[in-house]
Amino acid sequence: MSNNFFKIIQANWEQDGDRIMMIRKVVFVEEQKVSLEEEIDNLDELCWFVLAIDDHENAIGTGRLLPTGKIGRLAVIKDFRNLGVGSKLLKSLIDIAKTQLIPDIYLHGQSHAKMFYNKHGFIEEGEIFDEAGIPHFKMRLNRQ
Repeated sequence: MSNNFFKIIQANWEQDGDRIMMIRKVVFVEEQKVSLEEEIDNLDELCWFVLAIDDHENAIGTGRLLPTGKIGRLAVIKDFRNLGVGSKLLKSLIDIAKTQLIPDIYLHGQSHAKMFYNKHGFIEEGEIFDEAGIPHFKMRLNRQ
């Protein structure tokens, strides 16, 4: 399958919150067993969002950017992983941060995804830590 089967759109919480939460519930709550209470952090209203939409208009991935420069809640539905969806979502969030003149872009990456983030220019900082029962690294985009 080529990556022509999906597009990335800029989304917003007010209009697209149901589709965004559907993806996050499937990936984080159901698959990774993160509690719904931890997943809903009341920061969504402050964020910029992107959605990956397949050629049938189904939402298949999402991510958000906080005004602080923190990228988070990057999630892709299982059947669409390893097809370039996550990379395009991440690149779109980085582009939004640059457009918004956010100088410092960082994230808390799950340890199993460290190589994915490294490939996109993120460098781990500090020690591994637990977030929602999952090992994470703080990672910062190298701006060189």
